[in-house]
Amino acid sequence: MKVIKFGGSSVASAEQLKKVLAIVTADNSRRFVVVSAPGKRNNKDKKVTDLLIQFYNAVLYKQPAEEVIREIVSRYTEIATEFQVEESIEKPFYAELKALQENFDETDPYALDSFLASGENLNAQLIAACFQKSGVNARYINPKELGILVSNEPQNARILEKSYEKMYQWRDSEEILIIPGFFGYTEDGHVCTFSRGGSDITGSIVAAGMQVDLYENFTDVDGIYAASPKYIHEPELIEYATYREIRELTYAGFTVFHDEALMPSYKAKIPVIIKNTNNPECQGTLIQKSFENKSRNEVVGVASDGGFCGITVGKYLLNREVGIVRRILQILEDLHIGFEHMPSGIDDISIILRERQLTRDTEAALMKRIEEEIQPDHLSIEHGLSVVALVGEGMRERPGTTSDSTAALARKNVNLRMISQGADERSIIFTIRSEQERLAVRSLYYTFFD
Repeated sequence: MKVIKFGGSSVASAEQLKKVLAIVTADNSRRFVVVSAPGKRNNKDKKVTDLLIQFYNAVLYKQPAEEVIREIVSRYTEIATEFQVEESIEKPFYAELKALQENFDETDPYALDSFLASGENLNAQLIAACFQKSGVNARYINPKELGILVSNEPQNARILEKSYEKMYQWRDSEEILIIPGFFGYTEDGHVCTFSRGGSDITGSIVAAGMQVDLYENFTDVDGIYAASPKYIHEPELIEYATYREIRELTYAGFTVFHDEALMPSYKAKIPVIIKNTNNPECQGTLIQKSFENKSRNEVVGVASDGGFCGITVGKYLLNREVGIVRRILQILEDLHIGFEHMPSGIDDISIILRERQLTRDTEAALMKRIEEEIQPDHLSIEHGLSVVALVGEGMRERPGTTSDSTAALARKNVNLRMISQGADERSIIFTIRSEQERLAVRSLYYTFFD
């Protein structure tokens, strides 16, 4: 038994939906279909989710919204016409969107969630109707009916454990269930979304709840590549990867899979496979806990991401000052700032942060408090940094990985601002200037994959 999830590009048009229909009906074990909102049909197009944000802002700022409502509805009716179900969806879909406008309450913390969730919710209804018209025994099911209960955290919901037992009751459904991704319901009945890209999370949750054998995640690429194609021409496809390897790569910049989506499948020990809707015969990337009987490269991938900054705190005899790290962390916590890495020397500590957390005011407040409370001999902040991660479970068994990687970067004159390696030796993270990101990725990739 399988859960199968289709991303926005896979359901963006009638042509794409025909591929989805063929993929689902080609395997009788595909019983639960999770869908995103329609994505872009071409490079100049808009995602339905982006149109919904535009719709929300128009309502919020009391601007005309009729045009964007009709543009959203037209995205669905364009698909519906091809499957001859337009008459059953056009008026209800328009009415549902109008109801969002008419019932809008700007003080409601879940208002944006309701607007965003409608993209997936309407699409699941449409796809169920298209499947039925094509002779498939399928039905739309709302996440509340399915049992997806989530925490009271608008745009950042987390699944409640009691959901899994509720979902399992649908495991033996005779109909193929078409499930909207991206949202669930709080216990007091509010629509609440996962973080954006959260349809991947829904797929993983449903897979865990139904205790299936495999979670198939269909997107618009053949799988996960060992490096970004924007830096490497035709990089190797990762055929096998562990949950932890993908978590590390996703953290460091890989975007094929949502970085929180693996957790439910990981806990339930359900394998995940990434495949291409446009090339379903391709092997794809299989993700599971371990691959003891598979021959794999020690390094599985090189990932990178920008938008970081680094704070350096220097103080003589810092290593003798009990509690100094706790005090620095308390300052970060007080200002609601998370940190990514904190490597240290004898007399200095570096703190790597996501720059998006810092406004001019919060940066000034942070530096002032460190100056006053830590009284460092030296304090500085450097913007415009990137992280590059070398990832692979097999690196712990390969002597010389760190020296080979630093030598490769040195040959290209990539200046390291920081290097960090966890105790499990699963990844090595380098912090560099952002203008050298491409050079660093290429240097590492061709060292370990050439």
